[in-house]
This record gives sequence, structure tokens and C-alpha cells, in this order.
Amino acid sequence: MADFDVRIETVELDESGTRQIRARHRTTARLQERRGEIDAAVREACEIIQASATKVEEQDGWGISSLEAKFGLVLAAEAGVILSRASAEASLEIKVTIERRAG
Repeated sequence: MADFDVRIETVELDESGTRQIRARHRTTARLQERRGEIDAAVREACEIIQASATKVEEQDGWGISSLEAKFGLVLAAEAGVILSRASAEASLEIKVTIERRAG
């Protein structure tokens, strides 16, 4: 475990769940405390992407050999993770490459 406090920026949500991106609504959280939420969001997104790729059948000798997905995670201040397009607005930017193994 690190001897220093690693923090990540979070955003507050209003009552309807809409992001508030004004400077006064930006907060931080300890990254380690949000590990479970980040892990669950990345795992679920990757499982959905991978499952979708397996449904695409080869056609006329052409098939998927590699699939790349890029998405951002925005951490809500209280709890929760919002999957978003990768951008400067995201707390974390994730790039996943899924390749079919030969055989």
C-alpha cells in the first residue's frame, strides 16, 4: 500500500441524476475507496463488448479478429460510476482491446 493519498476527481449529481460540472461541484475521493466501483464498471463494460463481438458471425471469410473500445468513467461524488464517451470530462479513460485467440 502506498504511503501517500491518491485522489481522483468526482462530480456531484443533482436530484435527477444529472451531472453538475461547474467548478464548485467538483470534488475528489480517495482512489482506493472507489476501487470496487471502478472494477465493477470496467468489468461489466468489457463483458458486454466481448459478448457482442461473439455474436457477430463470420461472413464470406471475413470476421472480427480484433475489437477496440474506448470509454470514460466519471465517478459520482457520493457513489456510482457513469460510463461516458472518452473525453477530458472523464475521471478515467479506458481503452480495451479484445482479440480472438487462434484455435
